[in-house]
Amino acid sequence: MMRSSITIARVRGIDIGVNWSWFVIAGLIVWSLADAVFPGIKPGLDTTVYVVMAVVATVLFFTSLILHELGHATQALREGMRIEGITLWIFGGVAKFSGMFPSAMAEFRVAVAGPLVTLLIGAVMLGASAIPGSPAAVDGVVEWLAIVNFALLVFNMLPAFPMDGGRVLRSLIWRANGDFAHATAVAGGIGRAFGQFFIVGGLLLFFLTGVFGGAWIALIGWFVIGAGQAEVRMARLRDAFEGKTVADLMVTEPLTVEPSLPLAAFTEAVLPESRFRAYPVVESGRLLGLLTARAALAPPRGTGGASAGAATVGDAMVQLDHALVLPADKDLGDAAIELMQTEPGRALVPDGRGGLAGLLSITDVARSLELPGRRGVG
Repeated sequence: MMRSSITIARVRGIDIGVNWSWFVIAGLIVWSLADAVFPGIKPGLDTTVYVVMAVVATVLFFTSLILHELGHATQALREGMRIEGITLWIFGGVAKFSGMFPSAMAEFRVAVAGPLVTLLIGAVMLGASAIPGSPAAVDGVVEWLAIVNFALLVFNMLPAFPMDGGRVLRSLIWRANGDFAHATAVAGGIGRAFGQFFIVGGLLLFFLTGVFGGAWIALIGWFVIGAGQAEVRMARLRDAFEGKTVADLMVTEPLTVEPSLPLAAFTEAVLPESRFRAYPVVESGRLLGLLTARAALAPPRGTGGASAGAATVGDAMVQLDHALVLPADKDLGDAAIELMQTEPGRALVPDGRGGLAGLLSITDVARSLELPGRRGVG
């Protein structure tokens, strides 16, 4: 997932942020609404009014996208999943889930939660647009929001995996045959066909008619194909490790560091000798967190009142409650997917007594797939 460059809110512990690309599409929407859309549906108003209408409508539009993604995220939390955040970007909004859906019906409930929110928003806007006596500017904004939310609802429910409709399709196939990898492959193939149709149709629309929306449809098709292929690869990865757990692959005696160790000593003595990407931080047998090589080389300045030169491992480490922590008996396929979705691709495995049982690395996962007799992921 794209990284959020700015965090704008936090709801139920879920960070909501915007990627730099969001500013591009937000600006285009404001310009399009003020220059063409609102003058077309509500003619005769002042130019300044159209600009204000466009800004307000854009803000409310992206608010509706956030609410849509919060619908997904809230239901995912109810299903026991972990949410890494919601990001607004050039293609709208996306909620980032960590790990796998616990069941087919869990995915179904999460997939339909967002569209149900969009349906509710569209219905409210439609009802508001029918209220008599509203100012033309207000009526224009409300009417546009109703139309665009219903349009998004229909588009989102197309079975173009990994869009919402595609996830609904996969969940139903998964429930019918009990085979997650097969369900993903089928949904992914249908999604790829939709993506190709979007690309071809969008480009034809753009070059034959000059409508810029055609280029946008083609970009969405490209995104659908890329995201769908990534989901298929993850499903194959999960299938490749069927029957295996984290304990089967974790390193049981990884190199650890103490929180009191100065970062200068770590970077001068420990890092050059080992050159690992991350190190568990342990003190007196107690697991405290994870230190990444990147964080060690760019230590926090003035943490706890100390100068950068006096910073310690404890100052730069990721606290245990913010690190990826996996139980030893967790399915290895699910764990591998979480490692792929999380920087730095390392997971701490606790021993159940407050100590460290091992460290699981995405590098070890990838290496194990190359061993003879192990199925590849394509």
